[in-house]
Amino acid sequence: VLSFPESVLPKPVAYAVATIACIAALAYGWRWYLPLRGPGSPVVSVLVGIAAGVFGTALWVAIKAPFYESGGEAWEPAAFWGRVIASSTVVPVFEELLFRGFVMLLFVQWDHRRRAGSKDPLGDALHDHSVRDLPPGSWTPAAVAISTLAFAAGHAPGEWPAATAYGLLMAGLWIGRKDLLSCVVAHATTNLTLGLWVLRTGQWTLW
Repeated sequence: VLSFPESVLPKPVAYAVATIACIAALAYGWRWYLPLRGPGSPVVSVLVGIAAGVFGTALWVAIKAPFYESGGEAWEPAAFWGRVIASSTVVPVFEELLFRGFVMLLFVQWDHRRRAGSKDPLGDALHDHSVRDLPPGSWTPAAVAISTLAFAAGHAPGEWPAATAYGLLMAGLWIGRKDLLSCVVAHATTNLTLGLWVLRTGQWTLW
């Protein structure tokens, strides 16, 4: 939807459609997803997530800036706020459930089966196990690396270094807090504060 030309689907409408579609998909599949809460205090996870999200904004800007020229063309207000709303609400939930809540844990199980000598470790992980079987905070170095690279691959090439660093930050939150709530809050905080920072500074190429 977001790749449609503006002459076909204006950006504000595209973001509205994409947001509604994402909410519908999340609502439909919610019973299959990993719970957002973990064994720790959700209040602490929210506070840690906010702090990590602000740090993540600074990290993103510092790493991405050398790959892009400063400035850039400003977005129209309706499209800008449509993107801000989408990227700070449904996008963090969807991406953290996918990359930390599924991809990373799937490859934790793959890594375990591989080390156990399975002839088809990925098949075993997909068909004979569930990510819900793993305790909160589960990880292996290989699983962190694969999930982080998968997360980075969803961004533009010039964003790969920043996205890799950010993916590692989110993996660290999962490992440290043992929940997805801190990751979702951090991701939402980063997307919101990055959008507001770009609006304030005019550094549109960094968004």
